[in-house]
Amino acid sequence: MVDTASVAPQAPPTRPRSTTPPLQRPPRTTAPRATVPEQPHPTATLIGSVQRAMRLLESVAEHHGGAPAKQLARETGLALPTAYHLLRTLVHEGYLRRDRGLFFLGEAAERLAGSGAAQKRRSTVADTLAQWRDSIGAPVYYARYREGEVEVMYVADTPGNPAVEEWADFRETGHAHAIGQCLLSQVDEPARREHLARYPVQSITPYTVRDDTSLLRRLERTRRMEPVVERQEYALGTVCAAIPITVGTTAATLAISLPARHADRLLPAARQLQSEIARKLGSIAISISI
Repeated sequence: MVDTASVAPQAPPTRPRSTTPPLQRPPRTTAPRATVPEQPHPTATLIGSVQRAMRLLESVAEHHGGAPAKQLARETGLALPTAYHLLRTLVHEGYLRRDRGLFFLGEAAERLAGSGAAQKRRSTVADTLAQWRDSIGAPVYYARYREGEVEVMYVADTPGNPAVEEWADFRETGHAHAIGQCLLSQVDEPARREHLARYPVQSITPYTVRDDTSLLRRLERTRRMEPVVERQEYALGTVCAAIPITVGTTAATLAISLPARHADRLLPAARQLQSEIARKLGSIAISISI
């Protein structure tokens, strides 16, 4: 019989200690908040010196008899040294001029004003022609005779009512289209002959006037305010009518064109255009000086 009580119990086998470091949870961090970049104040991107110079120009423009620097500084809320510095710069650049201690608008500023006025006149004419185009239902042309040349200045048309294609130079073929004939009818005979010496009559279509004598005779018969009409003389399939406009010494005209199949509409449409011109002659007359 074996006495087991005196036998020491065996310790359980131990696991080999791992050399791998224990798994650690990464420290909890707080995610950074999304930040929205600050938007600059609307005035932050403006150049202060430019703003101050513009205020000075506006102040000078209000004084047709000129104004001294102290008055301009007071009106614009600028310190006198700042006003002096900007005024000298504007004088140097030609936007102001100084005479006996007073400041006036200079040539550069006047050119800007003149350009703006001319642009406004051009816009007025273009808008007027577009209105007439829509009311008459035909392309409308504005042309003038200057320094011996036929100049088509504006054309108002639409895809549905396109203008006549300039397949032969309008300046060289004034004898063949209503615009040129209308302009030549407004100048004296020496000017007509001089024009024809530079741009001789030539056949553009089977309907074009044949020679200088025939053209001059036709121009002499043209009544002062009557529409000038040509049918397929410049472009086959097209008829045209031109209304004479004379302001001062400048010969000008407003004209329309229609497909030849609508030739019966030509004179009524020309009369309608003539009535429209009579109502708005002032805005057209101003544009002749452009």
